[in-house]
Amino acid sequence: MTRQQPRLLIAAVAVITLGVLAWLAWPSASSGPTVLKSATGLHTVQLSVDAPRLGTNSFGVEVTDQSGNPAKLDSVTVEPVMPQMGHALSPVTAGPEGPGRYRAAETVLPMSGQWEITISLRGPGGTEQAVFPLLVK
Repeated sequence: MTRQQPRLLIAAVAVITLGVLAWLAWPSASSGPTVLKSATGLHTVQLSVDAPRLGTNSFGVEVTDQSGNPAKLDSVTVEPVMPQMGHALSPVTAGPEGPGRYRAAETVLPMSGQWEITISLRGPGGTEQAVFPLLVK
């Protein structure tokens, strides 16, 4: 055995080990939905989106009052904004799915990066907004 062979073997094992570790640590696209929560003056707002991605996304919004009961609202809109690039997209109306639950099914995010998703709530108590950070890969 020459002096080069042990070094080559050690280098090969190190590269394989690093590759396996990187593969295990790499986040997968099927890691589940992104769920974010925020409180406004009158409501708690939960935003969920399955694997945020470039293109069309479906945003679920769940709104409860201060007692934890489903909120009764007149309208809910979802507005994606990418401040770093100066992008502000038109608000998407979220349709009702059940008590306190709404969905904006056709929300387009045209580029990857850091977005701010503004949820606007309009109801008997007035208008409120909750802003959520969302990373799109």
